[in-house]
Amino acid sequence: MTRLWLVRHGQTDWNLEGRFQGQADLPLNAAGRAQAQALADQLADRGIEAIYSSDLQRARETAMMIARQCGLEVWLEPRLREVKLGGWEGRLVAEIQTLYPREWAERELDPLHPIAPGGESLADVSDRVWASVAEIIQRHPHGSVLVVSHGLALAALRCRALGLPILEAHRLIPENAHPESIELP
Repeated sequence: MTRLWLVRHGQTDWNLEGRFQGQADLPLNAAGRAQAQALADQLADRGIEAIYSSDLQRARETAMMIARQCGLEVWLEPRLREVKLGGWEGRLVAEIQTLYPREWAERELDPLHPIAPGGESLADVSDRVWASVAEIIQRHPHGSVLVVSHGLALAALRCRALGLPILEAHRLIPENAHPESIELP
């Protein structure tokens, strides 16, 4: 059994502003760095043997702070990235609703399949993240592993791991820098 510690990156300015980040490569803000350091202190004695992170800066920064505290290195894994949101990245919901009314309406009716212009679907994110985590589990079949990723990516992973419908992902997005532990065979 592998214990996975799932962590969403620390806060960014776009989190505060309510902007869709997607795969935009943003740094942590001061609060996010403080969150990551507090998380590093919290996880230091949990027996974590490996740390995997999305390669996007906000996740990588969070993972590196934890890795320093735990005396580990960070393995960057692009498949742990957030959903690609294309033309929606950097925008507020109100802007998206105005600029992309048809696509937004489709998302509201069927959040699993619609794709933002230039983006990917929730189903695609779920498959991509699950494939990455399956390989991580193969490498650490009886260990404790930290996975630093992004809100919707982690929510999709939790749905798969817990046998929940993927449509539940939007309500399961974790808070920034709050660890959750799950065990997978």
